[in-house]
Amino acid sequence: MDAQFKKGVLELCVLSQLAQQDKYGYELTEVISKELSVTAGTLYLILKRLKDSGYVETYLVESASGPARKYYHLTETGNSYRETQKQEWLSFVEKAGKLI
Repeated sequence: MDAQFKKGVLELCVLSQLAQQDKYGYELTEVISKELSVTAGTLYLILKRLKDSGYVETYLVESASGPARKYYHLTETGNSYRETQKQEWLSFVEKAGKLI
């Protein structure tokens, strides 16, 4: 898949995954990588930007198999932002589809 296509939708994919359930970074990478080729580094940059914007919060959960895991939780503001981005994305895809 073209890198520019992925760049435009990855943030929405992360937000949508977190709307379903809180996840830790590696877990997000695994889930999204099943459909789109993406590196953990790219997702962590997106997560940092989302956290800095107040769209996600983090919390630690102890792990029996190693250090505590940092989980990401979608805030109410983040969920509203996700809905707006989703509608914009769907509108974009529909309009672009008419031109292709």
